[in-house]
Amino acid sequence: MALIFTSHSSLFSKSFTNQLSFPAPKSQSLSLLSFPSPNPNPKLHSLHLRSSLSDDTPTDGDRPTKITDEWGEEAPPEAEPASKISESDPPQNEDEWGGGGDDVVEIGNGSPAKAEAEIEEKVDGKFSELKRALADTVYGTEFGFRAGSEVRAEVLELVNQLEAVNPNPAPTANPGLLDGNWVLLYTASSELLPLLAAGSTPLLKVSKIGQSIDTSSLTIVNSTTLSGPFATFSFSASASFEVRSPSRIQVEFKEGSVLPPKIKSSVDLPQEVNVFGQKINLSPVQQTLNPLQEAVASISRAISGQPPFKVSIPGERTKSWLLITYLDEDLRISRGDGGLFVLAREGSPLIVQ
Repeated sequence: MALIFTSHSSLFSKSFTNQLSFPAPKSQSLSLLSFPSPNPNPKLHSLHLRSSLSDDTPTDGDRPTKITDEWGEEAPPEAEPASKISESDPPQNEDEWGGGGDDVVEIGNGSPAKAEAEIEEKVDGKFSELKRALADTVYGTEFGFRAGSEVRAEVLELVNQLEAVNPNPAPTANPGLLDGNWVLLYTASSELLPLLAAGSTPLLKVSKIGQSIDTSSLTIVNSTTLSGPFATFSFSASASFEVRSPSRIQVEFKEGSVLPPKIKSSVDLPQEVNVFGQKINLSPVQQTLNPLQEAVASISRAISGQPPFKVSIPGERTKSWLLITYLDEDLRISRGDGGLFVLAREGSPLIVQ
């Protein structure tokens, strides 16, 4: 608040005959205190107080007098501010975009929730494409046994891409996804090479390699099913495991089990086999073996109720470790001291029947 004094020599040549009077100030804040310029009437005017924020129309006695600067020249009146503070409405709960703080503000072509859903859909689509490409690449390689160098390189590239976007970096803390029955799609494990080699013979085939995980009992069961012309043979190895990190477990195998063979209802021979590059037609052999079908059925009925044969697994090679590098609802990728393992959950569309 500035005080501006107007001086004139005649003001001090006269005696103050009248007492100075101050009218009561208005309710608004005081912004200007002015002395009116002298006029021909020697009587001294009273001092007036005026508020610059008053909305009332000033009277003749309240009108401001002319203001002079420090050199005695007349100065222009102060300009009114361009805008005044509005006191009509209280502040509202608004954010920086002008919307309500609790309301969802639409951005782009939709709300943040919609945008987030679109991003998740794109990410899920990318996962599905990578998983489908991996399943198609390993198809027909007999669990990786017949995969060439190019196929192995492509599988490794797809595996690396999936591991880089693993949606569950702590799989051991997610038993709902880790538990269940898993089917092997591909492996680079050297320990399984003898088994896979046996399954590549003309009259014997590895039809399934699976793994069952139960986190409540901390047990793992690896199972293998071989299919021959007369029967299917199954054997398994059970193990216990300990959680060593959010993605790593320590496995120790306890015992192996050999289940009684399941005799097929009919002799199942391929139409032809490839022996040292020569194709041999087995249709005549099929006709010869048909009379033996009744004898095979009798054997099946005799051994169907027998319990599995169990054997302990000794030695230091019973211990192993497994690092789970990718896990979702239908695919699991693991790396261990035996190599790389790609498994799909039983019933997943990734499994080609």
